[in-house]
Amino acid sequence: MLTHRVLAALRFVLPVVILVAAGAPSAAIAGDWPQWRGVGRDGHSTDTGLLKAWPKGGPKLVWKITGVGIGYSSLAVADGRIYTLGDGKDRSALVAMDLDGKRLWSTPIGKTGGNYAGTRSTPTVDGALVYALGQFGDLVCADAKTGAEKWRRNLEKEFAGQVGGWNYAESPLVDGNLLVCAPGGSRGAVVALDKMTGQAVWRTEDYKDHAEYTSIIAAEIGGQKQYVHFSDQNLVGISPDTGRVLWSVKRQGSTAVITTPIVADNMVYVTSGYGVGCNLFKISKSGSKFVAEQLYEGKDMVNHHGGVVKVGDYVYGYSDGKGWVCQEFKSGAMKWKSKELGKGSIAYADGMLYLRSEDGKGTVALVEATPDGWREKGRFDQPDRSGQNSWSHPVIANGRLYLRDMDVLLAYDVKA
Repeated sequence: MLTHRVLAALRFVLPVVILVAAGAPSAAIAGDWPQWRGVGRDGHSTDTGLLKAWPKGGPKLVWKITGVGIGYSSLAVADGRIYTLGDGKDRSALVAMDLDGKRLWSTPIGKTGGNYAGTRSTPTVDGALVYALGQFGDLVCADAKTGAEKWRRNLEKEFAGQVGGWNYAESPLVDGNLLVCAPGGSRGAVVALDKMTGQAVWRTEDYKDHAEYTSIIAAEIGGQKQYVHFSDQNLVGISPDTGRVLWSVKRQGSTAVITTPIVADNMVYVTSGYGVGCNLFKISKSGSKFVAEQLYEGKDMVNHHGGVVKVGDYVYGYSDGKGWVCQEFKSGAMKWKSKELGKGSIAYADGMLYLRSEDGKGTVALVEATPDGWREKGRFDQPDRSGQNSWSHPVIANGRLYLRDMDVLLAYDVKA
């Protein structure tokens, strides 16, 4: 383990660019989508100048490829490359392509399969390195240009990790010199590794929930940077320096907790499916201690796994039983709901919501991000559907919309 003094020194010399967006991989280029849910892990693309309406039949399909493997992983797009994970015949693999869809390299990760066969995690790109987590806990660091393996760890075998029946699905967080992820289990739910070597720096001794399917986010709350983790029992804030829990609040999930939390204005919003609903907590600092206070709980947003995004003062996402919902962030009040599109996943770019239906024709819709109602500006049905649920979240990067459907990857031109 590194000493606190060494950790402090490491943080002092980190490039200032890391501070631009808490938890964002270093040297992210405008328009890139370098990790799960984009630069800020909030489902927002940094792209601008995009189409505000689609022609009949949808935007232009630029290219379609096959051979990315079986899986539900989404994409990372950074520095002129696309990265994803997928199961091949014998091994799962981290795959890199150029922006024309040409395969550049493939690096083995671990065994294939799982409860719902295929990979779940999205790669994280950090400068010259890319990190990937397989469904059985194989965590691999590779050279982003060549795919050469730099180091690997296994969350189950080396950290006695414990995860639910749907295997590991989180996407690892890179923050400064640390890679942070959640093996889960009695030795500590969350671990921080040196991102260059894979060696353990700390583990949460006072937080030991098993791993669920959420991904950790970095945020500043009460003037202090922290890592926010969401399990099926607790919502916690963790010190990046020591791994000590700064605050925690009991929040019971059911069956599976999947959706990434939202942090804004010293408040943390969470939602999960199976009838549980949503909660907003205010995190306050009193002296040297943090206190978590629930502001509301409700069932207007019962989000299973398609994610939610906060745009301005409102949260958008699919709520089981209600359809697509717009909810006021601070009060929890529902502004509108619509069943114009089936259950699915969401991303945001340049004033618009990109919604992707998970079943049937895999319909994709473009909807204004407004509390004034469902204002649809185009839709199309995804070609070459796999027959499986299209659970991979959409990605908008550098003027293109990317859709992953198991072994198929499609790129659409959405630039105005």
